Amino acid sequence: MAKRAKRAKTEPLAIPVAGRIAIGAVAAAALGYGLLSSPASVQPIPRPSAHQVSALSAPTRVPVPVPAPVRAAAPAPAPIPVPTPQVETPKAVDAKAADAPGRLVRQVVDYVSHQTPGTVVIDTGNTFLYLVLNDHQAMRYGIGVGREGFTWSGEQTVARKMEWPDWRPPAEMISRQPYLPRFMAGGPGNPLGARAMYLGETEYRIHGTNKPDTIGKRVSSGCIRLTNEDVTDLYERVKVGAKVIVLPPPAANRPSREAPPDAAFRSPDPVPPSNRPSATNAQMQAS
Repeated sequence: MAKRAKRAKTEPLAIPVAGRIAIGAVAAAALGYGLLSSPASVQPIPRPSAHQVSALSAPTRVPVPVPAPVRAAAPAPAPIPVPTPQVETPKAVDAKAADAPGRLVRQVVDYVSHQTPGTVVIDTGNTFLYLVLNDHQAMRYGIGVGREGFTWSGEQTVARKMEWPDWRPPAEMISRQPYLPRFMAGGPGNPLGARAMYLGETEYRIHGTNKPDTIGKRVSSGCIRLTNEDVTDLYERVKVGAKVIVLPPPAANRPSREAPPDAAFRSPDPVPPSNRPSATNAQMQAS
């Protein structure tokens, strides 16, 4: 009886121990299964791409600033001598240039002058008219000037200008040339041509001509004539009030005081001989 009582006490104790072991095993198995069956909780490690691997494996180069080369200062070039422009005065014009073909064509030339731009300088000796452009240049025109006994020099101003001017020959000219008209309207057949610029209070004019073959010659009674094309160009450039300087002709071309005036006016010119100012009179009128 005592043995049975001991067995009865030990058996209830043995069952719970075995059950605890079984429960522990089941719990461990369940825990392991749970860990294996939930891969979402484990974050996979991303693998780098081939481009990133090559980029990581390539050595990194840090640009090093290269200092700019220091250039030695170039030596200053030697100044080139500028030729002094030729002074075109009656004595400075080359004889060959004065006789060269095309010398009477309108052109810009070197001309040293201290006159105000817009001043007109008339070189009767070489049959040139200069319009001063600046201190070193002038526009040069070929002109016809007064024939022997009708040249003059002095200083005047442009009193007025007129396009296609009318012509009224003075009484003294009509007395010498009775065949001249008393009045001629402006136009291509008018001796004054396309334009006229009147000099001061005198009868002298700078005007055009319907006879271009007289340019470069001494044929007028003291007026200065240009071709109609040139006088039109000069007319647009010269302003009323501009100074006009008429240089005296060279001594070889100056007429003597005893030389009689030309009796026959073969080329009509609206200047009577009695109204021709001498060099002194022209300067007095200008003053």
